[in-house]
Amino acid sequence: MSNPRIIAVTLDERTILWRSADIEQERRIAIFDLIEGNHFAPQKAYPDGYVGPYKIDLTVEEGRLGIGIHREDGTHLETYILGMGRFRRPIKDYFAICDSYYQAIRNATPAQIETVDMARRGIHNDAAALLKERLEGKIDIDFDTARRLFTLICVLHIKG
Repeated sequence: MSNPRIIAVTLDERTILWRSADIEQERRIAIFDLIEGNHFAPQKAYPDGYVGPYKIDLTVEEGRLGIGIHREDGTHLETYILGMGRFRRPIKDYFAICDSYYQAIRNATPAQIETVDMARRGIHNDAAALLKERLEGKIDIDFDTARRLFTLICVLHIKG
């Protein structure tokens, strides 16, 4: 029976040097929401016909994202490596707008908060579309899954 979804996510904690309370909350929400509802279907046919569910681990090393894909029992299936060059700008922009958003929550009017939040969602949506595009033909994901994965990719890029 086909179950193309993620059931567990781990992040390479070695690459995360520091997280604020706001970022830690974003990470928890992204993982929770991702597990609750996602579509994740590697396009490679495995010899035994395995089609999920999957456990994944995310790592960043030398400018590349690693997406380790494992069976439900933890057995490794494969790791996709994705160059992060095209994501540098969206990640930088997302960090900048998130900083503005967190400051606005503390100090701004509701209208100002809404404006910053709309900009934040726009950057996030564009980055999710880019992630879907870069995974095309490798891993089929829906838009909400791409958004949540992008959030986690950003967490892996925090330098402190």
